Amino acid sequence: MVDEIIIMRVLSEQAEYIRNFDCSKLVDRMEESLFEFDTSLAQVVIGVRRSGKSTLCLKALLDRKIRFAYANLDDDRLAYMNVGELNTLLSCLYQLYGTDFQYIFLDEVQNVDGWHFFVNRLLRMGLHVFVTGSNAKLLSSEFASHLTGRYNEIRLYPFSFSEYCVYNGIDFSSNTTKAEADRKRALIDYLEIGGFPELQRIQNRRAYVNSLIEAVVLKDIQQRYKIRNANALMDIVNLLIDNNCQPVNVNAVSDLLGLEVKTIRKYLSYLRQAFIFAFLPRHSFKSSMRLRNPKAYIVDIGMISNRASSLSADNFGWRLENVVYIELMRRAARDFLDIYYYKPSSRTKEVDFVVCDRNRPVHLVQVAYDITSPKTFNRETSALLLASSVLQCDNLTLIAQTKSRDETFNGKTIHIRSALDWLMGMQ
Repeated sequence: MVDEIIIMRVLSEQAEYIRNFDCSKLVDRMEESLFEFDTSLAQVVIGVRRSGKSTLCLKALLDRKIRFAYANLDDDRLAYMNVGELNTLLSCLYQLYGTDFQYIFLDEVQNVDGWHFFVNRLLRMGLHVFVTGSNAKLLSSEFASHLTGRYNEIRLYPFSFSEYCVYNGIDFSSNTTKAEADRKRALIDYLEIGGFPELQRIQNRRAYVNSLIEAVVLKDIQQRYKIRNANALMDIVNLLIDNNCQPVNVNAVSDLLGLEVKTIRKYLSYLRQAFIFAFLPRHSFKSSMRLRNPKAYIVDIGMISNRASSLSADNFGWRLENVVYIELMRRAARDFLDIYYYKPSSRTKEVDFVVCDRNRPVHLVQVAYDITSPKTFNRETSALLLASSVLQCDNLTLIAQTKSRDETFNGKTIHIRSALDWLMGMQ
């Protein structure tokens, strides 16, 4: 039980924090455009730890000069609050902000058991509710079950490459030799460092990434699901990172680690829900085929080399492919599209990404870091052309470290795009 005086003190301190919150130095993020400010749906921001969920909500509200009440329930003084006391919290917010506010932002609301009853009541009262949740106690699937469709889900990822460039002051307007070299250097650095906001100014990146992975695996997953063999779970994490962008053969992983197939499937599901990995299904009109051998991508490329037990080779082709997939997911969320990879059989050439509008392919994307070799160039373009004929899609893109240009093959145009241009949205 938490005394009302304590609740009022905590909320007063948080209100002072909001009054002094400076948005001027924050990077604009694409996900801000996904908020629906005037609907009856709760705005729920979810994503991997330390991707900036709270900052995103605060910036979106403050930039629009929206008057809102704020409560961050991730405070040790509120640790023993129960759901009945959330009404006391609401009373304190009315005292602090007045009784006429229409927006309320509940940060880390899942720290109070039964939080969803309170949020649903606020929605019935006609309030516009913004919610963030830490994966430590609440995963994405639980938002769906508790709010029963009354929410707009916004998935936040670490910085995209364009956001990384803005944060680090990379000049994209100048055409000088120096500016062009700076941009190329920035992409190489991004493929190494990744996009976690706090990681940009930290020298000991290894310690940061290790603590982040441990927090996700040990707190968000092991404690929540009472997994006894944490070492096996960490082995799967390292195995997937070492083989990022590759299909996951559950039977092979089972044989390697000596775990049952159903256990491997459960662990993979937990990792997906905690947002540390994204799994790309195969394109097929048969659901059974879509479930087989999904490709695994790490949520941020910085986790590959900035971690313990990192012995994987620096394959910049796979790193670029990983970055392109996460960027495609950002853009797909905006346009309500789905993404798959294309490989109908072991003998068929693979296309990295098939972007679909429901069941209709609308864009085929191939990624190759270096296409200077004629053999590599022919392999990547022929895969696109073959898939184009089968899937009846003529919007073809090849992303590589090269200059942007278009090339035509037997009447079909492939848009060859510089990775720099494509990641910056210059398509």
